[in-house]
Amino acid sequence: VQLQASGGGLVQPGGSLRLSCAASKTIYSRYSMGWFRQAPGKEREFVAAINLSGSVTYYSDSVKGRFTISRGDADTMVYLQMNSLKPEDTAVYYCAARYSRGSNRYYSNSPDYGNWGQGTLVTVSS
Repeated sequence: VQLQASGGGLVQPGGSLRLSCAASKTIYSRYSMGWFRQAPGKEREFVAAINLSGSVTYYSDSVKGRFTISRGDADTMVYLQMNSLKPEDTAVYYCAARYSRGSNRYYSNSPDYGNWGQGTLVTVSS
């Protein structure tokens, strides 16, 4: 599956953004999905994950309570709603997919994912 992330941009601290990840084919009930980010000079880190049915979500401590991952009504979309953004959230955000049919779990490690989008830049600055 091919992934296309979008929705990044410049936002002030405390603001919100919604990132979208569009898949080239149906992901519902087939792929577990995740969002990762990479800040300048830092390693890629886990942000959020959702299992293939959308019934379970998991977040890093740094974004818990501020970000929400969800599956769209369309079977090809996943979203990351980001609220109360902070300067330290500045990074390139990537969506990722793992074929998981038969296993309704989430994954939080980047090596678990075999498909990656190209990334979208989020800059939080006043």
